[in-house]
Amino acid sequence: MTRVAIMGSGSWGTAFGMVLADAGSEVVVWGRDAVVVDDIVVRHRNEAYHPGVELPERMTATVDALEALEGASLVVLAVPAQVLRANLGDWGMGIDGDAVLVSLMKGIEIGTTKRMSQVIMESADVSVDRVAVVSGPNLAREIAERQPAATTVACVDETSARRLQDACTTDYFRPYWTTDVVGTEIGGAVKNVIAVANGIAVGMGLGENSQASLITRGLAEMARLGVALGADPLTFQGLAGVGDLVATCQSPLSRNRTFGFNLGRGLTVEETVAATKQTCEAYKSCQPILALGRENGVDLPITEQVVEVLYRGRSPRTMAASFMSRDTKPEVLLRE
Repeated sequence: MTRVAIMGSGSWGTAFGMVLADAGSEVVVWGRDAVVVDDIVVRHRNEAYHPGVELPERMTATVDALEALEGASLVVLAVPAQVLRANLGDWGMGIDGDAVLVSLMKGIEIGTTKRMSQVIMESADVSVDRVAVVSGPNLAREIAERQPAATTVACVDETSARRLQDACTTDYFRPYWTTDVVGTEIGGAVKNVIAVANGIAVGMGLGENSQASLITRGLAEMARLGVALGADPLTFQGLAGVGDLVATCQSPLSRNRTFGFNLGRGLTVEETVAATKQTCEAYKSCQPILALGRENGVDLPITEQVVEVLYRGRSPRTMAASFMSRDTKPEVLLRE
């Protein structure tokens, strides 16, 4: 039986741990919050994040990171993107030398503009073939309720990608594998920023035409950046691209959309941050994503407007006018 460590007891870490346990693995969740850990161990629940959901018997938890990592052949990283490097610095000694490290995080690191797989390789000192990524239309609450869903699992090593695929295949969760790690990660990170912009549109009362236009141009923005970094453009037509983008932009369960919605309905940035109970990756990652685009000569107009609203005092009400005033041009997915 495969032993899996889930490093993070939040919403998505817990839900993905359920998938792995349902697929037959022995799962140990690490968490900082002793109350959450005790709830998982004693009651087989995580009421803080998934109230009313019964967790599998093969799933337990601990506050001791090294205990969670002991003997784990899959190490699933489910912490906020901006604390990953520090956490891996603390955990490195406990990671098995043959373990595959799996990123659930959808962000870009502040200060380095590095993707999470790059941070993992540097901080844990592991080779690229031992780093995998999971990304797709996977709203955690729906997964926890075992509603049917699909995802992308990516690793440059096909054997590792297939191994992870096998480990998380259930009758309600269907993974597809790819070797395009860059495209999978860029899709996951950029779609969060587009979801904030779409949430703002929804909060302002804009209709389906506006939202569909913004999502479609967001897909073009995401693809341009990914291709500039070496991604396969077809990745953005799949689950890690348009699939994740649509789910995150359209669902009220999306924390990034909700963040934008609160801004659009009139809350200040400070009020929105205070009202946000879980990590909104776009809030921290939008600036390094914009910087990454500029480093690679890629225009990211939606991301730029989100940065202006979140960090430079721009009113959300001016975003639509900014989009509509851009120069007209042919519609080509990968053209500026």
